[in-house]
Amino acid sequence: MSTDPAHSLGDAFGVPLGGAVAEVDGGLHAAQIDPRALVDDAWRELRGHLRTVLAGAGVDELAAEELTVLPGVEELLALAEVRRLAATGPWDVVVVDCGPTAETLRLLALPEALGSYLERLFPTHRRVVRGLLAGLAGSTSVERWDATADALGRLAESLEQLRGLLTSPATSVRLVLTPERVVAAETRRTVTALALQGIRVDGVVANRLVPHPGAARGAAATWLRTRRAEQDAVLATLADLGAVRTVEHRAGEPVGLPALLEIAAALYGDGDPLEGAAAQGPLVDVVRVDDEYELRLAVAVGDSDLELVRVGDDLAVTVDGRRKLVALPSLLRRCVVVGAELDDTGLAVRFRPDPDLWMR
Repeated sequence: MSTDPAHSLGDAFGVPLGGAVAEVDGGLHAAQIDPRALVDDAWRELRGHLRTVLAGAGVDELAAEELTVLPGVEELLALAEVRRLAATGPWDVVVVDCGPTAETLRLLALPEALGSYLERLFPTHRRVVRGLLAGLAGSTSVERWDATADALGRLAESLEQLRGLLTSPATSVRLVLTPERVVAAETRRTVTALALQGIRVDGVVANRLVPHPGAARGAAATWLRTRRAEQDAVLATLADLGAVRTVEHRAGEPVGLPALLEIAAALYGDGDPLEGAAAQGPLVDVVRVDDEYELRLAVAVGDSDLELVRVGDDLAVTVDGRRKLVALPSLLRRCVVVGAELDDTGLAVRFRPDPDLWMR
């Protein structure tokens, strides 16, 4: 299925696709998610409840209407539809074709970001939510606000399920790039950004490699040889990300199942395309080293700008402007940070027990 607003999945298969799942071939089904239709169907109820809350708090009707237009709701509902279809269908594997990098990173970050926002605005405990809503509206009608609390509770539950889906060991991301230096640098930042969200990358595919001219001579062959050498040099810089599978640029546009199967054969041969898709080890791990503890984050930082800040019971990790709050285990909350190190496996932050904190 595709969450890309460009809706190119049907074009690639050479068949018309819509929001409903359709069989493209024996055992192969596909769909192009239409987030605008989902907004009309799924968001209307909660928007109505939120307008009621805002109106009860003294916000005029027009402002309440504007405030309930939540940025990113279309992408969020598209992701929820992916989860629904993955959970309800008889599929062995679900492959999601996402949009460009920036859009996809924003899409995958939405459940955690919105879930955190919702938790701060409307705490989990039902009575707290109900009391807050009733206090905002100045009303003693409990039933009226129960409906809103229930709607918010369902939204929070859905966000938690989406986060669970994205960080599940059964979920991974496969990046597709063109072998260019700028794109390779962006790919590295993408791997780090996904790792900060607890999402694993299981492989990289390099598309549109210039065919190698072999021993051919002439200006055209020289150009191809030079360009291919540049592309190979770029791919060599990504070797530490694991095996990079490659597809050469083809004269004909790969549209339709026969052409796509040819690309599949070039990529995977007789191997299993899902090999290595399962996550390897936890993103966050705590180990004891002598009298200290190490919080290890499996995040490849490389040459990126890294900032670490202790914020209460959280560790704020910022890489290239992308921030991740890592909730510290109770054991480390009574410790102080004494250092941090980077290596090929990621980031290790050292903690030492604080006697004053342990006495409390």
